[in-house]
Amino acid sequence: MTTSRNRSRSTRDYQQLDAAHHINAFLDQKALNQEGPRVMAEGKGVYLWDTDGNKYLDGMSGLWCTNIGYGRQELIDAATRQLQQLSYYNTFFHTTHPAVNELSELLFSLLPGDYSHVIYTNSGSEANEVLIRTVRRYWDVAGKASKKIFIGRHNGYHGSTVGSASLGGMKFMHEMGDLPIPNVVHIGEPYWFAHGGQLSPAEFGRQCAQELEAKILELGADKVAAFVAEPFQGAGGMIFPPESYWPEIQRICRQYDVLLCADEVIGGFGRTGEWFAHEHFGFQPDTISIAKGLTSGYIPMGGLVLSRRMGEALVEHGGVFAHGLTYAGHPVAAAVALANLDTLQREGIVERVKTDTGPYLQKCLREVFDQHPLVGEIQGTGLVAALQFCQHKPTRQRFANENDIAWRCRTIGFEEGVIIRSTLGRMIMAPALVINHAEIDELIDKTRLAVDRTAAEIGVL
Repeated sequence: MTTSRNRSRSTRDYQQLDAAHHINAFLDQKALNQEGPRVMAEGKGVYLWDTDGNKYLDGMSGLWCTNIGYGRQELIDAATRQLQQLSYYNTFFHTTHPAVNELSELLFSLLPGDYSHVIYTNSGSEANEVLIRTVRRYWDVAGKASKKIFIGRHNGYHGSTVGSASLGGMKFMHEMGDLPIPNVVHIGEPYWFAHGGQLSPAEFGRQCAQELEAKILELGADKVAAFVAEPFQGAGGMIFPPESYWPEIQRICRQYDVLLCADEVIGGFGRTGEWFAHEHFGFQPDTISIAKGLTSGYIPMGGLVLSRRMGEALVEHGGVFAHGLTYAGHPVAAAVALANLDTLQREGIVERVKTDTGPYLQKCLREVFDQHPLVGEIQGTGLVAALQFCQHKPTRQRFANENDIAWRCRTIGFEEGVIIRSTLGRMIMAPALVINHAEIDELIDKTRLAVDRTAAEIGVL
């Protein structure tokens, strides 16, 4: 399928332009230039078409963000109206505007727990960058200025700016930029399949959580500001911690007066069948980083949500907080976010993920892949899932070249007309929240073809 804008140009034209001018994300650009990227031209619902007319079921909702699918007229109309009325203004100079205030009114009506304030940003990376300064400023105001150290997790992901990449625990990212920055340290990830050894999942979950306590005691509780983590690890492989993990993490943070900061950039706005993923896991964070599903990816927008404790301290006792972003709370982004959240709420999409489409996806995955010779574990809830590849299921032995095997499966997926993602030895999926049963069946069928072909190539099937 080809849009009117690009009928005069071929796929090769766009590939040459891309090669001439872009440094794309998380790729070897020289290798990509030789291969030529797919050029996506149109999207509708859960489907994409490239400039050669190939159709794909998008099993990753873009980058975990197009929660209500592509081409929703409500969001297009909201952006158009706002562009006509007030295309831009800022929240500097003692000003505000209706769209951002109406968005916040709806956002805080959806948030669970005791939250009061938000700092808007343009992305999840920026939300986590702002987190560092906001948390440190809070402790200054609270009279505990020595609390500056952040604890993150190995293989966690919080963005690609200097601060957010430091909070994350991706070693290869740290090696490329003299990271992490000072006063950021990491503990182990709750990845039972890879690191659990002979422990039960429950034992392993508690052990991983207790690494946080040990690290706090090593550093000194008077010096530790916050623990930052995703409720489930997204870019690290859709890794779901054992049920014992989060209750123990919350106990430790409360005992040592360490802020618990949840990165909900992927998990927020319905992905697990709850409005926010921390609700699914049963803990209450002090901050919530949001983005992606906030606008369903139609317009860039993120934010850092603060507990009432933090928000009121900063407002009542903090004076001037020297921070600000030109496009924070952008009127068009706010209008689109408002329309997006209204659509999720009005159509009961999050509840449908919890009671219908989410359970259906999880059931189908287990029916098809539980006994597959290449799949050692299936994780997920709602409309997010991961297939763990392994060489020997009884011992959870992983392939030495699991990255290559999973990447090959991802490539075959494109050939079969489905977009799924590979991370380490895991195939992950997170389709739009509006996906229906027939589309889930298609997602499962095409994923099975990709996994079967991969297994056959390496002699497992």
